[in-house]
Amino acid sequence: MSHPGTTPSDKHKVVIIGSGFGGLTAAQKLKRANVDIKLVAKTTHHLFQPLLYQVATGILSEGEIAPPTRIILRRQRNAQVVLGEVTHVDLANQTVDSVLLGHTYRTPYDSLIIAAGAGQSYFGNDQFAEWAPGMKTIDDALELRGRILGAFEQAERSSDPVRREKLLTFVVVGAGPTGVEMAGQIAELAEHTLKGAFRHIDPAQARVILIEGAGLVLPPMGAKLGGKAQRRLEKMGVEIQLNAMVTDVDRNGLMVKYQDGTTKRIEAATKVWSAGVAASPLGADLARQSDTEIDRAGRVKVLPDLTIPGHPNVWVVGDMASVEGVPGQAQGAIQGGRYAANLIKAELKGADRASRTPFKYFNKGSMAAVSKHSAVAQVGKLEFGGYLAWLAWLFLHLIYLVGFQTKLITLLSWARSFLSPGRGQLTITEQQAYARTLIDQLEEIAAVEAEKAEKAEQADKAG
Repeated sequence: MSHPGTTPSDKHKVVIIGSGFGGLTAAQKLKRANVDIKLVAKTTHHLFQPLLYQVATGILSEGEIAPPTRIILRRQRNAQVVLGEVTHVDLANQTVDSVLLGHTYRTPYDSLIIAAGAGQSYFGNDQFAEWAPGMKTIDDALELRGRILGAFEQAERSSDPVRREKLLTFVVVGAGPTGVEMAGQIAELAEHTLKGAFRHIDPAQARVILIEGAGLVLPPMGAKLGGKAQRRLEKMGVEIQLNAMVTDVDRNGLMVKYQDGTTKRIEAATKVWSAGVAASPLGADLARQSDTEIDRAGRVKVLPDLTIPGHPNVWVVGDMASVEGVPGQAQGAIQGGRYAANLIKAELKGADRASRTPFKYFNKGSMAAVSKHSAVAQVGKLEFGGYLAWLAWLFLHLIYLVGFQTKLITLLSWARSFLSPGRGQLTITEQQAYARTLIDQLEEIAAVEAEKAEKAEQADKAG
């Protein structure tokens, strides 16, 4: 099925998969090109993923970090936003299949930019997701907000000291930037924002544990900055367990195995998983049809021009691409999307494909906010932390938010949260906290009903 509302065109057809940093940048870069763009994405918004933890901890609303893609591109007349989850790319016939509400749509392309991003990886233990949500989507962040604040509410009503201790224990798995930021904000939420809000519990008594499999906090940023972040977190009361691997997760807690071989169970009602990423399954789809390969995380091993072997009109950018020296961060996706769009424009003007210059990544550095007024930053060979790094972190993230109104609202929300103990997004609903469990229950009910219907049908045939 083709997309409704489209008309045939002789223009060069560009299909972009994904509305993240890479896909949106590529679409905007092609604004004045003589092309027809179809941006296909499974969500209606452009998600600023680095700030998801602030949605989960009540600092920002989801709308502040996820403006609608249609609104962003509404004045770009050569771009159409198409909602649907891409399930298959046919390299031979140059088409993309996407599914929306059970209907499959087929979109032809002349050039294809795949920026489908990555999801949470549980290293083969996907059952952990039910009890330890990741931090990759708006749904994840809202669910975690419900679970975190809901744990305090349940603790207030509990008279059992053992259960209360479990409810007030929060475990974050993975001490990368997301894990560090999440642990720091849960600690600040408990220590400051919720101070005096309860009558039978002291939120400041909450226990926040950060677990990391490596030997230091923030492993990609090195020992110096990792040490700074660790000392700041420990000063806030966060317990840090290094060289520790999570081996099991259930409703009431998790099992941890340490470097010396010992194991320990931690009773905790709320768990957050930020320990790994897995690229979109489209990478494996491409590998089955071409000479390209995927790495252990499912990322596509691309050529120097970010294309796949034998298909110079198919680019893979962002978290889906395995490129040496390019981290899975926003900057890599932005630069990759811009690079692919520039090649398309150049070749439409007659440039020879053989003259393509390889993609070069410009490392603008990396940052992580540890707490209010404290961050760590790495810019080139310069490494620094504290208040100056925090200001740099605020400025950089504000710059990359899309739209003036979004920047202004976010700035006001930050002012409220960082100049006072208050936070403006502490509302939670039962659906946010328990949606994942309820969906699983509905799927189980549907499976049972389908089995009953099948048995009834077989009985009718037998009779």
